[in-house]
Amino acid sequence: MDLIWVLIVGGLIGWLSGSLIGRDVPGGVIGNIVAGFIGSWLGTELLGARGPVVGGFHIIPAIVGAIIALLIFFALARGGAFRKR
Repeated sequence: MDLIWVLIVGGLIGWLSGSLIGRDVPGGVIGNIVAGFIGSWLGTELLGARGPVVGGFHIIPAIVGAIIALLIFFALARGGAFRKR
């Protein structure tokens, strides 16, 4: 049951971060879950363990980290700094 809860919270974090930046997370539900997990890791590394904890995720750092991760992903996906000239 804990695994299901973690997947749901990770998916909600990914969905919320995608909604906040106005872009759909590629991969649907799986993409949202992955964005939530990566965002949780990145946000906790950058901001530390702060804020409320739901399903093992520190919510505020997880959302901030997921937004940063998605912005980096979208920049790389469209070419960004790595585009061939």
